[in-house]
Amino acid sequence: DMCAENGVRTIITIGGQRRAMAYEDGANNAVAFLNCIKGQLEQRNVTIAIENMNNRLTDPRFGREDQIFGHWDWGVGVCERVNSPNVKLVCDIYHLQIMDGDLARRIQNSIQWIAHFHVAGVPTRNEIDYTQEINYRYVAEVIADLDFKGYVSHEWRPTPGRDPLRSLAEAFEIMDV
Repeated sequence: DMCAENGVRTIITIGGQRRAMAYEDGANNAVAFLNCIKGQLEQRNVTIAIENMNNRLTDPRFGREDQIFGHWDWGVGVCERVNSPNVKLVCDIYHLQIMDGDLARRIQNSIQWIAHFHVAGVPTRNEIDYTQEINYRYVAEVIADLDFKGYVSHEWRPTPGRDPLRSLAEAFEIMDV
């Protein structure tokens, strides 16, 4: 209600930790909870967007231990089962690449469930430029071809020693298709 009263149309959340719960049980719990709130979300025109996060902790600064929504298909399955225009996903492309890859196909096949995108370089979570493994220009073209109307935000850490404003300008240049 506070979101709707203040003009906030999308609220981002995470799936939370598994704590030894089976992925299927976690999905069932998420579906049950989201089914309880989807009517109010729809009535108030507020979207809840669940963000995927990697749980492969090669560096604890860049992932979250024991996340239930580590694999993209888990979140898509939850959204399909809830089947509400107000229950969607944040597609964090950094985390998606680390956990599942196949970015273009996954984005194309699930765009109806995506409310928002996050971008950052892989593997360092720095700039999205040529020093990283993802071709973000191509990813931006895939998103643009899908007529996506939501936001794409940069969620990265500037590389030490680089001018952060120049890095932002480069990111905008890469993503502006």
